[in-house]
Amino acid sequence: MEKLRFTISINAPILSVYDSMLGLSDKKSYENWVSIFSPTSTYEGSWEKGSKIYFTAVDASGKKGGMVSEIAENISPKFVSIEHKGFLVDGKEILSGEEVDKWAGCHENYSFSENNGATDVVVEMDSINEYVDYFQKHYPQALQKLKDFCESQ
Repeated sequence: MEKLRFTISINAPILSVYDSMLGLSDKKSYENWVSIFSPTSTYEGSWEKGSKIYFTAVDASGKKGGMVSEIAENISPKFVSIEHKGFLVDGKEILSGEEVDKWAGCHENYSFSENNGATDVVVEMDSINEYVDYFQKHYPQALQKLKDFCESQ
């Protein structure tokens, strides 16, 4: 397991960045930046603390899959912690097994702070070794896409 950290400064107010990153006012703002990971990426559920949330995408064969997660914390507009619990495969939750155990207890945390009118975003996440290169390549691109979106509003 490796801890990864990504940062970006966005020239937009903290509430706007927080709202856009989570897709609270318009889910398309979330789908826009996560499209770097998959063009069909979205979420189903709520960002409220204690809520179950699915992070999903449709694969090349048309099947929906993704992560089953829980919002461990949400302190608007400063911090969100997501705990990954398992996988969604063909609409079914898989919450145990060898593949799930690899990700057990992994968190993905978003921190937001204002700095002279800009918002600094820090993403800290746990990753299994086989995905480290993937996230190191794609997360900076995704955050740049979030920045471009927020600064164009």
